Amino acid sequence: MKTTLPIPSISHRRGFTLVEIAIVLVIIGLLLGGVLKGQGLIDSAKVKNIIQQSNSLTAAVNAYQDKFRALPGDDPLATTHVPGATGNGNGDGQISEYHLAPQHLALGGFITGSYNGTTDFMTSAQGGAVYIYNDVVGGRGGNGIRFDNLPDTFAEQIDAKLDDGKPGTGSVRANTGTAAGAYTSSGAIVTRTAIFF
Repeated sequence: MKTTLPIPSISHRRGFTLVEIAIVLVIIGLLLGGVLKGQGLIDSAKVKNIIQQSNSLTAAVNAYQDKFRALPGDDPLATTHVPGATGNGNGDGQISEYHLAPQHLALGGFITGSYNGTTDFMTSAQGGAVYIYNDVVGGRGGNGIRFDNLPDTFAEQIDAKLDDGKPGTGSVRANTGTAAGAYTSSGAIVTRTAIFF
């Protein structure tokens, strides 16, 4: 009697088909697109918050000026007008005493926050410093609001929404470092975007 041994079955390994690979690539593409779109929405919301903060601060400065006939920070009678103020301004019509401006506005009830007269800036929605004072950006002086350390794309969007879209002209000015009138260079950070009131 002859014995036959069973032939071992050959297992067939099956790889991914082109259709399966294509489906995986489409899914990865959709996920990446969603992440990038989400980041764009977050950035757009931050720009809107910065614009809203600028408008609120402008309204607060105007309200302070209407009520006390002086600018916050420059008010020569601030210690009388807003009890608790640590100092008066010189009354020259310029907010050069920028460290006092947030304190005068906060103690007068025009903005929220706690400023002790040595804290000379507030924080923006983007995380950079915000100053209210006499500033000169791109050759233009005036009492204004300055947002520091904005990415160039934020500065461009703010200028396009509020002004003429040009960094060196109009009421919204920007510079990179000490060079006025420049927004875009790869990876550049606009260190000062001033929104004047």
